[in-house]
Amino acid sequence: MIPIEMTRPLVVFDIESTGVSPRRDRIIELAAVKVSPDGQEDWRCWLLNPTVPIPPETTLVHGIADEDVKNCPTFAERAREIFDFFAGCDLGGFNSDRFDILCLEEEFARVGLNFAAGSRRRIDVQRIYHRKEPRDLTAAVRFYCGRSHDGAHGAEADARATLEVLKAQLARYDDLPKRVDELDEYLMPHDPLNADRNGCFRWRDGEWTINFGKKRGTPLRQVLLGEPNFLRWMIKGDFETDARMIAADALEGRLPPPPAGVS
Repeated sequence: MIPIEMTRPLVVFDIESTGVSPRRDRIIELAAVKVSPDGQEDWRCWLLNPTVPIPPETTLVHGIADEDVKNCPTFAERAREIFDFFAGCDLGGFNSDRFDILCLEEEFARVGLNFAAGSRRRIDVQRIYHRKEPRDLTAAVRFYCGRSHDGAHGAEADARATLEVLKAQLARYDDLPKRVDELDEYLMPHDPLNADRNGCFRWRDGEWTINFGKKRGTPLRQVLLGEPNFLRWMIKGDFETDARMIAADALEGRLPPPPAGVS
């Protein structure tokens, strides 16, 4: 029994998907428990064929590969069953406001069903966690350095505090890499087949390709010759600087060199 007053069931759920874009990527696994006001729990789990390839880097995260789901039903085939399970329920999850709920809404929209998440009450457990256990610099100084952070939000005080926290972290965690390049890789692993850090441009089949949106898999040279406005849109868009610079260089006829070790 959840120690909270409920007037309708609460479905707590989690999604594994083909990527991190709620609009573009597809659901592979959906696990949900419906908690009734009287405390009864009804567990369900759906393993689904996303109808698109599962990227190898995504498989490394959740362990689900194309072979595992090739004979599974698609979301469209289970949509009504899932929709009915969630009907009349409020929603709960971890980071669900920014990902899981959005994924579910997009999948239902593709089959013509209105999930209407905006009309449901929602409990994102991550928001409770962050509200009650702040993860800002002031909290880090208190946790790692055992003192208050006087002068918070002043640039010099924050910079000094950040360095102090880094020193304390390196002393506290013996397993942290002790070289800058190794620590960088530990915190945000590099994919050698990506031209930019977030992988907007990726080496595939012997050339650089677009790696997001409707043009995923399209050769960069093809886009440059046929749809250069796409690259101009990237330059003006909300992309990281390295991706925007690659787009700008491409328009000037300069493409990134092949990844190291690739001919």
